[in-house]
Parts: sequence; structure tokens; C-alpha cells
Amino acid sequence: MPAAVMDLRARRYSAPLARPFITARRRVDTMLGVLVEIELADGTVGHGSAGESFGVTGESVESVLAVLAGPVKQALTAPAGELHGLRDHEDAIADSCVGNAAAKAAANVALHDAWATALGVPLAEALGGSAETVLRTDMTVSLDTPDRMAKAAADAVADGFDVLKIKLGNDWRADLERLRVVREAAPDVRFRLDANQGWDVKSAVRVIRAIEDAGIPLELVEQPVAKHDLLGMAAVTAAVDVPVMADESVSTPRSALEIVQRRAADLLNIKLAKCGGIGPAMAVADIARAAGMDCMVGAMMEPRISIAAAAHVAAAHPAVTLVDLDSAEWIDDPHLTGGYTLHGADMQLHRGPGIGFAPWVKGEHE
Repeated sequence: MPAAVMDLRARRYSAPLARPFITARRRVDTMLGVLVEIELADGTVGHGSAGESFGVTGESVESVLAVLAGPVKQALTAPAGELHGLRDHEDAIADSCVGNAAAKAAANVALHDAWATALGVPLAEALGGSAETVLRTDMTVSLDTPDRMAKAAADAVADGFDVLKIKLGNDWRADLERLRVVREAAPDVRFRLDANQGWDVKSAVRVIRAIEDAGIPLELVEQPVAKHDLLGMAAVTAAVDVPVMADESVSTPRSALEIVQRRAADLLNIKLAKCGGIGPAMAVADIARAAGMDCMVGAMMEPRISIAAAAHVAAAHPAVTLVDLDSAEWIDDPHLTGGYTLHGADMQLHRGPGIGFAPWVKGEHE
């Protein structure tokens, strides 16, 4: 780190969604989260954020604020000389408390943003990649009635998206009907299916094989069974031709290694909020690359700062070949801007230092 961490500030964030976000496990109508600033001794400011996600990380806005204001801030603002370099600061965040991955990720991202900003380069470049990289994201069609899903798919195609992530996992028979109707509304796109742990092994194999037999173009099927059922996911992976991607099952580098060793999936979905930040995310990608596997970088329903940071990670690691970073496009907030621009499905990263968000107005934070 070019300078010591002098302060960590956090405040609540709330914004309505333009439309409900529905999966097999939850419905979200309002984005609830936390925005974070870390200030270095030289005045450099870095930004991070976290979203409330009981179903994935078990964290609320209140718990994130408490962790950031308590153990994380205490660990980062240790007496001068106790922490040396970025890795020491990352370790301090990771070791500050048990669990609380999203809170740790918010601080970790802010730390990396401050680091890259102080270096005067985009975060992607500081991580070994290039901010010139153009990423191509999909657009999610959330779980709903077949007709509403078809309308959402047609709207996404009109906006320039040619890969759609379809939320399923409610009931395999109903899921087949949903996908059939969506295919009719968007016949020229490729599909990524996300069951969000919604099927058992038998149902997963049945529905995926039926989709294969119907000739519907699938890129992948994401997390077909419960996250702890690696044996079941391995059985699905072995039984179908479509690549299976682990998502909720991937929470740490250790969990990624176990998935690789068990051959439980063909692909890994990396999310900063699950891993605890950028360093652990890059470690998961390293494991995948060593195993000859590709990765997706995705995100949960999180503020735009988190999405921008994930995009910089995607541009920095060669194992990342897929991107699912449309979350901020669901949030109806004209005020939190920066990080990247989106033209259709193409994401162009911020090319200035860090990830590209302005410091808060003094007195704005809690």
C-alpha cells in the first residue's frame, strides 16, 4: 500500500428496482446495501459496496455496518508499522472476524480501489489486465409467468443482448414451459439457465436432457442442485452434455478446489461477495486455470460499485471467459454512476485510476 489506512466510513444505500428480481429462492423489489469509503494517509479514497443477501451470505445491512465499523475498521487502522503492503491489509480484513463475506468484500474492494488510485492506474491494470478490455455481459430474465418472461426476453434482445440468463428452478415441468415460451420470443439468442439450487438430481437431469433433445441452444446450466450437494452436482455434470457451473457452491478457494477435485462442475462462478473480496476471487480463478477450467465473474443484487469492481477482476484474469454483470441495470438510481459504461451488452471499463467513483460529499456518510 502506498500509505496507511486512516479511516473507514460506511453508510446505508437503498434504491428501487426498475422491475422485481425473482429467483427460485427470493424476490427483491428494493436494493438494500452499504457503501464504503476507505481513506489512506495521503488522502486517497477508495470505494466499495455490499448488498443485503440473507440467502447467500446471511448478512443484513445492519450486520454489514456493524462489521465494518467494528472489527474491520479496527483491523485496518492498526498502529503504524503493523501492516505492510496490500496483502497484509487484505489479510487483516479476512482475519478480523468469522464469516461476513459481503462486508469483507466491501472493505476489500475499497482497499483495492484506493491502492490502484494511489498508483494512478485502473484497477484492472493494477491486477495485471487491461482497462481496454471490452466485456460482454448477459441479461437476466427473472423467474415469473411464461408470458412475462417472454416479454422480458424480447425487451432484452431489443436492448442489444444476445445471451440471456434465465432464472428457473421452481418446478421442472413449469420450467420447461417457461423456456419454451421464452425461446419463441427470443429465437436467435443463447441461453444460460440458473436454477439457484432449485432442482433435485433427478429433476435436473430430466429437464436438462429434455432441453438438449429440443435443440435449444444452452451455454451452461448454473447451480442445478443444493450448494452442499457436490456429489449430486457431480452426478448431474456426468449425466448431461451441457456444461454445469457451480455458483453458490463456490465461496472460498478451498471450496473451489474441492469442486475441481470431485469433478462436480465444468465451470466456476466467482462473486466477490461470496469470496470476501478481490484477492480470494483471483485465487479461485487461479485454481480454475490450473485445472483447465473456465470461470464466470458474476454478482448478486449489489450496488454499482460492486459490479464495477467485478468487471475489473474479469478483465484481469485469463481464466475468466464469461461475464454476468447486469445487476446494476436493474437498479433505478441515476445518482450512483461511474465504473463502466454499457452499450447494449458491451461493458467498457473506466480507464482512469481505480474503479472510477467520486468521493462522497463531506458529511454525507454515517
